[in-house]
This record gives sequence, C-alpha cells and structure tokens, in this order.
Amino acid sequence: MTSPTRSPAHTATPGIGGVGESPLRPDGTLKVAGEFAYASDLWLDGMLWGATLRSPHPRARIRSLDVGPALALPGVRAVLTHEDVPGRKVFGIDHTDDQPVLAVDQVRHQGEPVALVAADHPETARRAMDRIAVEYEVLEPVTDPRAVIADPEGLKVQDRGGITRHQPVRVGDVDAARAEAAVVVSGEYEVGIQDQAFLGPEAGLAIPAEDGGVDLHVSTQWIHNDLKQIAPCLALREDQIHMTLAGVGGAFGGREDLSMQIHAAMLALHTGRPVKMSYNRYESFFGHVHRHPAQMRYEFGATRDGRLLYADVEIVLDGGAYTSSTMNVVGNAASLGVGPYEIPNIRIDGYGVYTNNPPCGAMRGFGAVQACFAYESMMDKLGAACGLGPVEIRRRNAVSQGSRLATGQVIESPAPLAEMLTRLEAMPMPPDPDRSDLRNLPGGVSQTTHGEGVVRGVGYGVGIKNICFSEGFDDLSTARVRLEVIGGEATALVHTAAAEVGQGLVTVKAQIARTELGVQKVTIAPADNRVGDAGSSSASRQSYMTGGAVKTACEAVRAELLARAARRFGRTGLAVAGGKIVSRAGGVLGTIEDVLGDTAIEETREYHHRPTTPLDPVTGQGRSHTQLALCVHRAVVDVDVDLGLVKVVELAAVQDVGRILNRTALEGQIHGGTAQGLGLALMEEIVVTGGLVRNPSFTDYLIPTILDMPPMRLDILENPDPEAPYGLRGAGEPPTLSSTPAVVAAIRDATGRALTRVPVRPEHIVAGP
Repeated sequence: MTSPTRSPAHTATPGIGGVGESPLRPDGTLKVAGEFAYASDLWLDGMLWGATLRSPHPRARIRSLDVGPALALPGVRAVLTHEDVPGRKVFGIDHTDDQPVLAVDQVRHQGEPVALVAADHPETARRAMDRIAVEYEVLEPVTDPRAVIADPEGLKVQDRGGITRHQPVRVGDVDAARAEAAVVVSGEYEVGIQDQAFLGPEAGLAIPAEDGGVDLHVSTQWIHNDLKQIAPCLALREDQIHMTLAGVGGAFGGREDLSMQIHAAMLALHTGRPVKMSYNRYESFFGHVHRHPAQMRYEFGATRDGRLLYADVEIVLDGGAYTSSTMNVVGNAASLGVGPYEIPNIRIDGYGVYTNNPPCGAMRGFGAVQACFAYESMMDKLGAACGLGPVEIRRRNAVSQGSRLATGQVIESPAPLAEMLTRLEAMPMPPDPDRSDLRNLPGGVSQTTHGEGVVRGVGYGVGIKNICFSEGFDDLSTARVRLEVIGGEATALVHTAAAEVGQGLVTVKAQIARTELGVQKVTIAPADNRVGDAGSSSASRQSYMTGGAVKTACEAVRAELLARAARRFGRTGLAVAGGKIVSRAGGVLGTIEDVLGDTAIEETREYHHRPTTPLDPVTGQGRSHTQLALCVHRAVVDVDVDLGLVKVVELAAVQDVGRILNRTALEGQIHGGTAQGLGLALMEEIVVTGGLVRNPSFTDYLIPTILDMPPMRLDILENPDPEAPYGLRGAGEPPTLSSTPAVVAAIRDATGRALTRVPVRPEHIVAGP
C-alpha cells in the first residue's frame, strides 16, 4: 500500500495530462498483454541469424583458430574472426577503447567473444559454432582485487597495469581526530556481483544500406554513444549508420556497453543480408556488464554524544577484464563514500582494479550502492556504541542545505534529511502477522515454521545519489519539437534520441509538450540518430536532461507561435491556454489552428545542466555533481532464526523528488528501485569461482518476485531544485541505495548477527558471527 503524501494525488486520465498529472503510458497495456514488440521480436524476410562463439576460460592465449569446418556446414553464410574487423579492433565507452571486438591473441574473461557465425537458421548457427576449432593455452586467472592493489604491475590484466583508477579524498586531519575520538568503530564489508536481470535479452537487427552503410535496430541505453564506438570499428562514417531504438525490455545500466551491435553489423555488411542476433538467457549473463563487487574497510570516530569526528575508508571495486564505466563508478563511490553526513575529517581511498572476473560497469546506483551498504552499517554500529537509536544517530549527523560533502561540494538546494528521518520514524508500524496463515511467515507454505523461532526486526537506511553525469562531463540532451495542424487539430511532434527503457520517458515528454504548448495531441517520434544526442538513459537523468530539452524546445516554438499571433491579432502580451490564444486580460482571440493555418513551427534545442568539475586526483575535492537526491528507508522483517529464512514484512520510504511530474510513474520507480535493493540484500548474486560464473540462469540467479516484495508506504516530498526543469530531482536510483542497508539492519536487529556481506544468506544468519 502507499500512504498519503505531502503532495496531492492526481487521477490518471487516458490520453491527456500535463506536468503533474498521471496519464496512462502508451506502452503499458501492450506490455502487460504481451503484445509489445521487443528487439528480440524483430523480423525481416531473408534475414540471417547471427551467433557468437565465446571463450570458456577466464584467461588464456589463443594458439590457433580454425573456422573451416564451420564454413563447410550447409546453411552457414559467414564465419568471422578479429581478422575480419573492417576498422578499429577495440572499442569502449568513455574513450577507453580497450575491449576487443573479437579476441585477438588472448581472452581475459569467461564469455569473451572469439568468432561470429551467420546462418540461415539459428540452430545451424549454433551447430557451426561447435565446429570452430580453438586451441587455448589456459593461464592462471587474476581474481583477487586486493592482491592487484598490492602488486598492480605484477598482476596485470591490461597493459596499463592492474589499477583502473585510484581516487583519494582528503579532508582535515584524520590521525589527529582519531586521537580525540571518544568512540571508535570499524568494520569490513563486502558486496557481491549483482546482475541487472533485465527481462529482455540483448537483441537487434542489422540491415545493409545501399550507400555501403548499415541500419541498426537495437535495444540500447544511449544511441549516440553506441554510434561513436561502432563507426570506427566498421570503418564507416557516423552518417552511414542509422540507429533506431528497438523495444527495450529493461536496462538498469546493463545496456550502456555494446553487446551485439558491432557483431551484427559486421555479419550484415559481410553477407549483404539482414542479420538478427538475439542472446538466450545463458549468453546474456556473459553479454553485458554487472554491478561491481566491492570490498570495503571503514573506521568511524565520534564524540561520546555521537557527533562524527572522522572517517577512514578504503573501497575496492572489481571492474573485471575491461574498463567500461569503472573510472566513473570509482569517482561516485569515493565522492559519496561516507554518505549524507557532516564529517570534519575524512580519508577515503577508492580503487577500481582489473581482474579476470566478469566485466563490471553501470548498474542502478553506480558505485553509491556499494558504499551505502558500508557506511549505513557503520552508522548502526556507531549508534549502538554511543547508546543512540538508529534514527537519532543519523539525524544528529545529517547534512542540510549549506553542508559540505566529502569532496567539499556545498549542498545548495534543500536537503531535509533530518525531517525525512523524523517523518519515516513516525510512520505506523505494520501489524503483527496472522500466524495461522503460513503465507505471512518466513518459508511460507513450505511449512518450515508455524511461528516458532520467528523474530521481528526493524532497520533503517539512508542514501545519497548524484543525478546526471559528473566530473566535468558536458552532459546534454537534444530535442526537436514541431507544431502543425493535422486533421484540423494542432499537433506537436517531439523527436529525441532518448532511450525509453521502461522508465516512462515517452509519457513525460508528451506531458511537457502539452503543458508548454497548450495542445492535447502529441506524437513522440521513434528514438534514432536523425536528431542530436540525448545522452544515456541512466544516472536518473532523462527527466532532467531530455525533459529540459523538450521544455526548452517547446518554449521556443511557443514564442514563435505567439509572435505570429501578435502579428495576426495586432496585440502583444498574449498567451496560450487550452489550445486558445488569449490576451493579458484573459479574452480569447483565436485558436492555435487559426494562427498556424497550413504552416508549421519547428525548433531544435540542446539542454545542458550547470557545469561540474573533475575531482582533484590528490585531494578528491571538487564540485563534481550537478544534483543530489536523498531517500530513506525503514524495513520490517520477520526472521526464522533457526533456519535463517527472512520475510520482508514492509518497506517504508521517504524521498524528496523536487517536483512530481507523473505520480504513477514516480511511485513505480521508487517501488522498482526498492525491489532491486531488496534483491541485493537477500538473494541476488552472480557466484564466481576462479573467474568462472557458476549460476548464469534465472534458475540459480534469484530475483525478487511479487511474493518477495512487501507492501510499501511512501511519503514523497517536493522541495524544488531551482536549477532543474520544473524543480524536479531525479528519482530512479536513490531507492536502490537505502533499501539494501535497511533490510540488512532489520535482520541484524532480529538476530544480533553482524552481517557484513550482501546478499545475506541463511548460513550467515544461522552460523555467522
């Protein structure tokens, strides 16, 4: 259930609705009914099927590779290796360019692409892969990230050494503060590898174009960044590649890196025929990056009354074989490594390292999730040592407007953390369960308990997340808006390259156009690269950035519309309201259709957020983030302390979103982010041994279902950010941060166990320290 919030509720109205209302999503019914066309549903007559041969080893040299037997199989049209890459043999986001299109002389992780096959039928392609003869010299994999830090040159995975990035943060004098502290607590924490677990596997269709280029229909998060990587590898100009967003079945960061895009295009250009590639679930686990696993050491010192004096922190993130987003993830983890708390003396060392473990990159929360679990666990430990409750220790050290983060960045917009904690604490607790209904107990209808050994626990978690891109990145989005009369009705066409990955951006863009232009009929053009860059659908940025671009373009269209209206009616000071042109006094002079006639107004605008700066490489100081968002969670759990089984009874959250654009979509984001945090707390982990993935399937990699996700209480606050469009604050990621430590804290409260690693498993509860 969702409790009443500070802001008034809005009734969803099909087909209409401006900013602040909740119109229905145009894709919602199709997805629920199973009628939505995803990338894996793409089809073209005469197309071939592509497949990828992948390394079974986490580290090995390629001694020989023979594709002859595969080519001899009837129905096989192409077998390609690195020698067939038309251009640059490596790619990578953020100009890293260290990931081979196809392995050249070695493989650095299990599942690395080695060769490609195109065939008339997908089963023929798979049989052909089995016939490719590869001789490997298997090498000992590098799998211990701390060992890499101790010997970065001796344990190289990349030529540049074993460490991707070391980002220190230095404030004050930690050693002097340690001598003054009355209370000192420390802990070591670990986060396992979490998978984005999107339901739509990687898929796409590549079609050769008449000009020698290629049309790509793919599920991605960032069309233009894909384009910048694809073109050099295909030896094509960017204008020879037309990219269109296909139906995306979720993303959560896992589609920021390339998967099948270059491979499908290579096969299509080589054969001269359309090529479809669609990963199965097993391959998908190897075909995209995951959340970085983390090993963290923390020490907090405080006064006797619980005021933090210092934090001494080491965060080690395992990036796996290639760079991907690791450098930026380290920047986030380091800059937000001690959370939303005022601490005068800080020493943080954030590391990203190369190993032969699975490649890791972007996932919802992007470095802040790992740190949040550690610093929130430490706050509970500090509160206990000071004799303070979990809410009071946080409230006593909470940042507010004007506070400085660890990086020295001043929080300029409202940050009502103390108020949010108070509101969360005041929420009613769920009632005791009806223990006659086994569905209310840990273990459910498996009848592991009838209430004996079940203990209730309550825990709290706080998270702070940056919104949009950081550290000097010129973050921008582009929107083209056209206003014309179609079928006698003023119609707005909104065109951006922003990826709709399930977050509801298509709906929000239409809401903005209705609000700014005063029209009801709005069409959202398919996302492609025929319009300028919209940036990535990540970092909770699209409502802010593409919303800002659409708003700005609409304002330009409206200004021209009113200028024409002023000339037509001989009046100034006009406005648009409900499709009418009105005077300053409110009198109706005419309609938008009267002004436009058979003409159109079209404007394209770029939107940039205010500048940020890189973190200083020595001190970690800098205004690295453009916006910050807070969420706080309370978890109530029932734990069978004899069997280690956990039932999350309720999750409550308070989040400041600046301004609600669409309440229904917003609540869905908070629920969804919370569910992913619950998954990390209790069940989600890619198990890796010696660089080998042991559970690449949804049979063995578990994610929360509707039976695992409890009712939620939400309290949504609106404290507008004056720098953001409509005052909004990105909302999709913060719930993922604070929900994980809240659930674990509740289990600690019920069991008394330290629980220093997530996901928490039954053996940690029953036999752990």
